[in-house]
Amino acid sequence: MIGSAFYIAYFVGSLALFLASNILGYDIINKIGYKKGIVYGLWISVAGALLIIPSANANSFPAILASFFVVALGFSLQQTSAQPFAISLGDPSTGSHRLNLGGSVNSFGTTLGPIIVSFFLFGSVGGDVKEVTVTNINTLYMIVAAVFAAVALFFTFSKLPSGISESKVEKENKASLSLLVMTGLIVATIVVGIMTDVPKFPLLVAIILAVVLVLLISNKSAISNNEGWGAMKYPQLIYGMLGIFVYVGVEVTIDNNFGALLKTPGYFNEMGLDESKISKYVSLYWGSLMIGRWTGAVSVFNLKGMAKTIAMIVVPFIAFAVILFVNFLYGNDINDLLLYSICILIAIGAFFYGQEKPVKTLITVSVLAMVSMVIGVLTTGLLSVYAFMAGGLFCSVMWPCIFSLGVGGLGKYTSQGSALLIMMILGGAIIPPFQGTLGDIGTIGIHYSYIIAAVCFGILALIALKLKSILKAQGLDFDNQIAGGGH
Repeated sequence: MIGSAFYIAYFVGSLALFLASNILGYDIINKIGYKKGIVYGLWISVAGALLIIPSANANSFPAILASFFVVALGFSLQQTSAQPFAISLGDPSTGSHRLNLGGSVNSFGTTLGPIIVSFFLFGSVGGDVKEVTVTNINTLYMIVAAVFAAVALFFTFSKLPSGISESKVEKENKASLSLLVMTGLIVATIVVGIMTDVPKFPLLVAIILAVVLVLLISNKSAISNNEGWGAMKYPQLIYGMLGIFVYVGVEVTIDNNFGALLKTPGYFNEMGLDESKISKYVSLYWGSLMIGRWTGAVSVFNLKGMAKTIAMIVVPFIAFAVILFVNFLYGNDINDLLLYSICILIAIGAFFYGQEKPVKTLITVSVLAMVSMVIGVLTTGLLSVYAFMAGGLFCSVMWPCIFSLGVGGLGKYTSQGSALLIMMILGGAIIPPFQGTLGDIGTIGIHYSYIIAAVCFGILALIALKLKSILKAQGLDFDNQIAGGGH
């Protein structure tokens, strides 16, 4: 429920921003600028972090869910502003490189986060068994709120460009209606699930179909007559939205259901892995995202020739060393993680093959991720664990590729398109429980349910091909632009 409350907030926040812009008759983010959008989002997250304190003191789980929802609302506005802001700071064809840099910092925080939380909750890095008091929680979230506030003040007084655009956009009544229909179908399905005994699996299938069909029908309608569709008249945005929905869904689902898989008797060992030994393998997944994003961020620093080649090989292993060190601090045995270096070498080869081209890179990593998921399904033990965790390596550079392609050529509609792409983080609230309900079917089980992840990666490869053909038809071939030096 925490995950659902968090990811649904992205959908609700982005939808509210889009509808409010349509009612007011101007793009809110264009009006206030990307920088202020980030600042306002941070202050909303400050409010959410502070709300967790009275919620915890009141021992109210619904209030805690609501507080996390507010935090994520702030994240929604931050990402809606920050993603196009990063792309706008240079050549759009190399925007994925700058998004990788942002993602690399994000992943570093994800890796260090458990250490920080463990210290303030348990009083030690290793998370030794100690009583967690409300005072510990209060202290932790006061620090979280203070960090958000400090970053907000940094952006407020920084000399970064405001990102304000004076470009006017027309009313998007058709797009608003389409998104409201999608929302209505999702809400109706949830109500049916609450009010009846209909199993979760068909309900989740219905939600996924509602999202996909509404977007595809909208695209077809916009092609016939693009008036009133705003940013949604661009087919690359529609397929970018589908791509983000599937990508976030599969990225989250690999991790969300992995703990249950490791505890399954006969998968990792005969009895199933003990709860206390699961964390290091889960950390390897999120650490894999950091490895890939650090590597993808190398291009931002304009290294040339041999220096760049060396950095592309050395940086991922520096990131891997950070992961091993974090696990060492936790007291975990890291010996059986060392062979994961082979997976890292494969990922490095994929990044070199992708040549920093968003379409080629997205297709390459999608196919490799699909293959790794199939290997994970067909094997057991450490080999299967490595295969599933390698999904993090290949996922790591997908977001910037999809995002930069999805907003490519949108011009004055870029911030609006960004809000719609962020809205599709909804996939993180839908696809993981979809896989989970499939895993609950006795004849399938949680191990074989990972075939869903393989299917998702196959879909992402097809979306990459579709995005390439759409952009090429508009005279935007990012892969060739990068090959020619970005011109």
